[in-house]
Amino acid sequence: MLKERLLVLIPLIPAAVALIMAGGWYLTLVLAIVLGTAGWEYWRMFKNGGYSPSAALLIGAPVVMVLMRFLFQFAYSDVVLAIILFITLTVHLIEFEQGCRTSAIDFGITLGGIFYIGWLGAYFISVRSLPDGQWWLMLVLPSIWIADAGAYLIGRHFGNHKISRFASPNKSWEGFFGGILFALIFCPLFALLWQMKVPEITPVKGLILGVILSMVCILGDLGESMFKRHFMIKDSSNILPGHGGVFDRIDSWLWAVPIGYYFIQFWK
Repeated sequence: MLKERLLVLIPLIPAAVALIMAGGWYLTLVLAIVLGTAGWEYWRMFKNGGYSPSAALLIGAPVVMVLMRFLFQFAYSDVVLAIILFITLTVHLIEFEQGCRTSAIDFGITLGGIFYIGWLGAYFISVRSLPDGQWWLMLVLPSIWIADAGAYLIGRHFGNHKISRFASPNKSWEGFFGGILFALIFCPLFALLWQMKVPEITPVKGLILGVILSMVCILGDLGESMFKRHFMIKDSSNILPGHGGVFDRIDSWLWAVPIGYYFIQFWK
């Protein structure tokens, strides 16, 4: 398992760094594919579980949200969200008239996936679009990677007290605090490196951001685990060997990038 995970991560990390540094349409189009794939995995989980959310909307709406965020930032977002709401209700109303008896629940499932994956995922673009956004994004994402690594290493060797009995029984409080400890140590070092490029990125900010993300973003991981445990599946898909699906990989990132964006705005 560890070998498979490393074989995937070794090429993915430099590719992700290259995309972040390139930004623009390169990052936007790849992010649209990633979020569209996560939307498909979300649809697949609920579809196999007996519900009928809209695959077209769960794949297409996150793509639209990413493109709109890249082209207009938050301008017109109210219009886009209203249109998505109208279309979603119309789609499920039509399916109800065609005999689907889960349409009322499907409406909520579809909207939940669109907003959770599409709206939150589009904050990747928002952070990258800030002044020196590539360096800020290179602080936000490694903060999560560092916390995950610390939680895994400490939890694997010392984890005895479970955080969650049902959503993710393998996660422990020892691992949780191990993630925070790693963030305390390594996130200021990353910030110190990036400070050579961007003076506003200081070790103190790196420390505070790392601790916040390591404490809060576990909820993204547990939330996605809740979906999987509800349907008694291990992974959202098997696209990434050793990691499961795209949704499995970005679950905590969907919390990290919005929190990072508003943290950066607050410290300006």
